[in-house]
Amino acid sequence: MAVVAGAALALSVVPLGLHTMLGCAVLDVGCAPAEPRGRLPELTRLTPVEVALSGGYVALGDSYSSGEGVYDGAGAPAGDGAARCHRSDGSYAPQVAGAHAFGGEAGFWACSGATTGQLLRGQHGHAPQVSRVSAGTSLVTLSIGGNDAGFAPVLTECIAKLPWSSACVDQDARVRQRIDELRPRLRQVLAGIRARAPEARVIVLGYPRPFPAAPSKTVTNLSAADQRWLNGVTRLLNDAVGAVAREFEQLITAFGAPGSVEYVDAYDAFDGHEVGQPRPYLNGLVVDLGELTVNARSFHPTADGYRRFAELVNERIAAGPGRPMNNFRLATP
Repeated sequence: MAVVAGAALALSVVPLGLHTMLGCAVLDVGCAPAEPRGRLPELTRLTPVEVALSGGYVALGDSYSSGEGVYDGAGAPAGDGAARCHRSDGSYAPQVAGAHAFGGEAGFWACSGATTGQLLRGQHGHAPQVSRVSAGTSLVTLSIGGNDAGFAPVLTECIAKLPWSSACVDQDARVRQRIDELRPRLRQVLAGIRARAPEARVIVLGYPRPFPAAPSKTVTNLSAADQRWLNGVTRLLNDAVGAVAREFEQLITAFGAPGSVEYVDAYDAFDGHEVGQPRPYLNGLVVDLGELTVNARSFHPTADGYRRFAELVNERIAAGPGRPMNNFRLATP
């Protein structure tokens, strides 16, 4: 009490302007707020490009992603196990990897002939493609579904038929059923990717229309009606793949979750450059005359076609999903 009384007496004999200063010094009251010693960390929303490039890039999928159309068995294959997967440096995936400064490594694991099941379980004794995705992955590209729909045997049936036969379009019901059955399998693939890399952008590519929108002549034993039908089932396949991708994207958006699943509809991407056109972006029928077999490059993208695919992916990387990303960086001032 004596200290407090003494302080009160001292305060009573000093000019009024010094009361606050002395009160603060003696009694620790009336002190002005201290200047903050630092700012709190801030959350910064990442742009779509920042999300895509923040980690590693993983390219998954089937022959349209592996580079089947430009694969040369005599050259060095791209990556471990690439020979059996017909993985080529001419595919769009290495072009995308080389066009950007990713924060992590680029992995090229697409494999010719892959189905959705093989993406999940493995192929040719290799680890499943989805297992190559990790928490450090920031961008995944994927083309899948054509082999589930049986497009290779469908084309074979169309080309090998008698010229006047309707065997090509007679496959319609079976193909439609396989496309319907694809949807739950594709959901499993996308769920597996999201579980491993929940903050990544996943870009799903559709397939290009193989023939002109209004074909007028027969190409490699495919009548105009056959070509229209093949264009139509390609549209059906793309619609199924796109619908599943959009379902995932809508859920991500609704819950405000990070990452994205973005569908790129490539159906018209080769417009004016289809099979039978003067400068096609797809190989036509390629026959190995020595062995009298159909080369796997048939009806797969040419070098120009893969460059076009790379453009589509790079454009989507820059544009993003059309909404703000829910990926954030914690910035310390």
